[in-house]
Amino acid sequence: MVVLAGASASGKTEVAKLLASKYGITKVITTTTRPKRVGEIDGVDYFFVTREMFDQMISNDEFVEYTVFNDNYYGSTKSGISLNKCVVIDPKGLRSYIALNDPSIITFFLQTDEATRFERMMIRGDNNEDAKKRIIHDRTAFDPTQIATVDFVVNSQTQNVEQVTYQIYTEYVAELKRRGLSLE
Repeated sequence: MVVLAGASASGKTEVAKLLASKYGITKVITTTTRPKRVGEIDGVDYFFVTREMFDQMISNDEFVEYTVFNDNYYGSTKSGISLNKCVVIDPKGLRSYIALNDPSIITFFLQTDEATRFERMMIRGDNNEDAKKRIIHDRTAFDPTQIATVDFVVNSQTQNVEQVTYQIYTEYVAELKRRGLSLE
């Protein structure tokens, strides 16, 4: 499993999309208590559950990690761990995946400086004030003391998304092989 972490606009989501389209490593479908938006499909975009169901899943120890955002719960399940999957995660979630000590989980941190990330947010149309808030938030959340030891740090600032994705894929396959595992 590819576990991707990095600050806002470091390229995680785009890398996850390319891993799926080019290499067949599809994104893990996470679980949420958030209401479905127009066009979203249960089991495709998220697994949409009630708060009571989410609480029961917590009680049953079904999650690798979960968090609350805007009063909605989001989590990734242990059953979602698979060699042909990818998950985009925050530092807390990253620590949870690492704590599993599962040899099939390979962790990557996408590193990009603040100026580049802010520029990317502006290019993709993010609100200027929201982008500034995310940069400030990420200074704490992605401080090196908050980031667990990852298998690979990838510079996503000087490479384009295709190069970053290729690097992640090749390092992932090589690391699986080194660990005695393979995608086949």
